[in-house]
Amino acid sequence: MMKHVPQYVLLMFVLCTSCKEQNKTEPPKNNTKSVTEDAVISFGPSSVTRTIKQDRNGNIWIASWEGVFRYDGQSFANITNKVSSARFFSVLEDNKGDLWFGSIGSGVYYYDGKSFQNFTTREGLISNEIVCIYEDEIGNIWFGANGGASRYDGMSFRNYMINGDVMNEDRTGKSSPDMRPPKFVNSIIEDKTGKFWFSTSGNAFVYDGKTFTVFTNKGKPFTNVGTIIEDKKGNIWLCGDGLWRYDGSTFTNFTRNSVLYVYEDSHGNIWTSSANRPSDQNWVLSRYEAKSLDNKKPTVTEMKLEIGPLFGILEAYDGSIWLGSDGVYRYDGKTIHDFKGKEVKR
Repeated sequence: MMKHVPQYVLLMFVLCTSCKEQNKTEPPKNNTKSVTEDAVISFGPSSVTRTIKQDRNGNIWIASWEGVFRYDGQSFANITNKVSSARFFSVLEDNKGDLWFGSIGSGVYYYDGKSFQNFTTREGLISNEIVCIYEDEIGNIWFGANGGASRYDGMSFRNYMINGDVMNEDRTGKSSPDMRPPKFVNSIIEDKTGKFWFSTSGNAFVYDGKTFTVFTNKGKPFTNVGTIIEDKKGNIWLCGDGLWRYDGSTFTNFTRNSVLYVYEDSHGNIWTSSANRPSDQNWVLSRYEAKSLDNKKPTVTEMKLEIGPLFGILEAYDGSIWLGSDGVYRYDGKTIHDFKGKEVKR
């Protein structure tokens, strides 16, 4: 399943572009760099923007090729400008309110608001190419990387490597070799039952804490999955060569078009970014209405945007939809603003 997704889609996804126990993930105070001033600028990034998140204080965090930006509702600040020139793909606010930034080539940066700490393969990270970051229910931080994934418990890393069509824990302490073509873990989630789901550029896996199992439909594995999410009802959504929903026993396919990203908003609507054809330069932002998702033909609103591939989607607290593409965009329900001083046609 999903084995026919155009390879350029997921390579572009990762290369152009994955009651708690508290205080588990505070890193040791070494390898730190203090930064006292942020580079405040008028506009957001103009290059590939892979991930957009909003923190508990309402700030928007943007991981881009130009660095990690913070938008406070008035202005942008390039937070990593004085720390690293790496391309950043992912950002996470943990349960303490601290930030984690994943880069391609320079590993992970932990930011407590005052100083940065860099984690690389020297500290035990599986790879220095980090695509996604996720915090589980007990406060462990997971990093989806080239070659597998790492789990950090605040003290040390446990690594899980992709080896061909399988994924297993590696206890040797070695890092993943530089893989070309890459074998990225694109997204990681923990579902309501405590199982973990990994979407990769190879197979999709389910991990029960002991064993990784290839996720299949009628005996065929889901492969080249860009994103996996769990909705409010406990359904699992997968996208890549189409959009699929899995309710624990039944699969439902919503489209066969190439889907790069899937996201559920606060109302239960499902948003996707997709291309009608592999050659399409401008992608479609689609919204599947929550009340119609159980219908054979759900209600779908499509917005054809002249902004290229969409790498990330976020619903902000004010209800606006933020989009990561070649730069960052905000959709207010009527117009799309690109933070470059003009409105985008649709």
